[in-house]
Amino acid sequence: MKSRLLAVLFSALLLNLAACGKKEAAPTADGELVVKIGAIQPLTGPQSHLGKDNENGTRMAIDDANARGISIGGKKVKFELLSEDDQADPKTATIVAQKMVDAKVSGIIGHLNSGTTIPASKIYSDAGIVQISPSATNPKYTEQGFKTAFRVMPNDVQQGRVLGDFAVARLGAKRVAIIDDRTAYGQGLADQFEAAAKAAGAEIVTREFTTDKSTDFMAILTAVKAKNADVLFFGGMDAQGGPMIKQFKTLGLNAKFLMGDGGSTPEFIKLSGGAAESAYSSLPGLPLDKMPGGKAFADKFTAKYGQIQLYAPYCYDAVSVMIAAMQKADSSDPAKYLSALAGISHDGVTAKVSFDQKGDIKDGAVTLYQVKNGKWEVLETVGGIAPAR
Repeated sequence: MKSRLLAVLFSALLLNLAACGKKEAAPTADGELVVKIGAIQPLTGPQSHLGKDNENGTRMAIDDANARGISIGGKKVKFELLSEDDQADPKTATIVAQKMVDAKVSGIIGHLNSGTTIPASKIYSDAGIVQISPSATNPKYTEQGFKTAFRVMPNDVQQGRVLGDFAVARLGAKRVAIIDDRTAYGQGLADQFEAAAKAAGAEIVTREFTTDKSTDFMAILTAVKAKNADVLFFGGMDAQGGPMIKQFKTLGLNAKFLMGDGGSTPEFIKLSGGAAESAYSSLPGLPLDKMPGGKAFADKFTAKYGQIQLYAPYCYDAVSVMIAAMQKADSSDPAKYLSALAGISHDGVTAKVSFDQKGDIKDGAVTLYQVKNGKWEVLETVGGIAPAR
């Protein structure tokens, strides 16, 4: 009987210790509270330039928060970045997601891709860890019902609708060809674009697909050329979009070339080998110079890390709004600051950040761009509210 009682007490102690491990971060010897924030993005492979851009935006936000000397629960906080490489691969993403859970992070910034964000989100939800994606736009991410899932840029329902309307109303598209890379992002955005283009009156003359690892598109583009499309839409990233438009021009296609946010980068122009001129793209959010804190962010970021590729400002806001929720709740425990995050209104770099019931950002904008003289230039912005500063 005594042995059984001791066993029960020992089990209870272990459970209590485990529960404590999931709550507040432990203070250091000098009383400073170390709060770990995880960041996951592709740091190797063809999308590594985007992943590094995300990591740098996250790191800058953490450095700025530490410089402000924030206190939570009566203790000075040191925020610590834990960064991992998911290689833009769904399987790898779940492995590193579990690694973050085991490290007892207080929140996750990421993942970059929809195809990695969606499978990882269940792992974070099961562990009760808050996840804010700065760049995953597939609507399925927040449609799963996970209370821990948030994003700080508009999703592809809105982006696809804007792109489809733009193709027909502004580019005069009557015959549209579509290629996608079969990823959750590329295929998902292409599906939304197709629905919107059809609704606006365009005919989809062909739907082709490739992969997010391919660089030779001559066979697909030859098939597209035979269809005499007015517009070619590619759902995918710049690592494929750049070589694709180069081969597109080599074959002499007369269609207008259109992409989503995955192509709205300096890298797309670089990889095109001079063939990107007149290409079109969209990017959820306001143009950088129209963002409430865009100019100040750009000046500081470029001085420290070089040219912004794409999502760095959104990474900065993802960190900032997470920390703001911790401060509001006076706790770094996700179980305690989660409700503060869900109801927050935060003046960010990119916009006033607040979330709807699904965890999507409210009042999101989508901006359309065109390459002119070797640079992306703004054409127009649809929707969005910029807060006064």
